[in-house]
Amino acid sequence: MSPQPPSPPPADSRGTRAALLFALTAERLSVFYEHGQWPTAAQGASLVAAWLGRSGRSLPLADRRLLSELSDELARQLVGSLPREAGLQTVHEMMEALDPRYESDLARALMAECTKLLDAA
Repeated sequence: MSPQPPSPPPADSRGTRAALLFALTAERLSVFYEHGQWPTAAQGASLVAAWLGRSGRSLPLADRRLLSELSDELARQLVGSLPREAGLQTVHEMMEALDPRYESDLARALMAECTKLLDAA
């Protein structure tokens, strides 16, 4: 009998919300740098629902929209403060850091910023 993988934390936990905000910001930056467009708040909220749905979890629409709006704010702030090459490197680091085995000081700093944004909201 093989051991079952641990169940994921609740969708409304602080850590899960911070991770969702981080991942959604990375996705927004990726879309911006690849296509020159910003996903809408509704698209971000739908993406969060899809991600959570894979593990049988969910968040109310208002919570998903808040995460979407916060990710939009953070992504635009990063684009506005970084030269293009640094922005591309940042989004690459963030996408790599979606794998929990990947270690990155930049990703840790951005995750801390995500937590701070959530605490302020």
